[in-house]
Amino acid sequence: MAGQLQLRFRMSVDDPSEMPHSRAEVAVIGRSNVGKSSLVNALARTPGLARTSKTPGRTQLLNVFDATTASGAVGTLVDLPGYGYAKAPAALRVRWQERMEAYLLDREPLSMIISLIDGAVGPTRLDIATVRWMTYNHLPFTVVATKQDKVKSSRRQARRREVVAGLELPTDVVMWVSAERNTGMDRLRAATARWIERPSGD
Repeated sequence: MAGQLQLRFRMSVDDPSEMPHSRAEVAVIGRSNVGKSSLVNALARTPGLARTSKTPGRTQLLNVFDATTASGAVGTLVDLPGYGYAKAPAALRVRWQERMEAYLLDREPLSMIISLIDGAVGPTRLDIATVRWMTYNHLPFTVVATKQDKVKSSRRQARRREVVAGLELPTDVVMWVSAERNTGMDRLRAATARWIERPSGD
């Protein structure tokens, strides 16, 4: 199947310096409770591959998955700690931010960042700041709006406009998905496979 993607959990690390070698890597970022782990599970078509929790901030490590495409290309996908978890101690939040910035700026195999936005809520102040930071640092990223199923059908077109306007992005560049209902996941899975097949810098 075109765009086929197989994910297998490899390891969790506390520090980017502990990351394994990879020819091409895709990172998944987003605020706490945006649905990162659910999206990873939907990409893999494997419930429970990435641990999900109703408690924001549960993912505190960099979770690394081996990613294999239909063409046989092998790379990695990384689920990063969620940002913006208000109940975490301030010192821990600062450490998370410093660690994630170091990873995103210095990780040579990084070919794409999947930046998740809660489609039911719209972009938050931290989401906007993150997109601006990635743009300023010339990092490759794609915005994916999650939880499309939580937005009433009568509100979806307006919400799409609100999201791109809030992020100051061109119209129709945001990919909308629902991990719960598998909406848009085939498209995102195929895109992720292409990013794995394309080493960083290509």
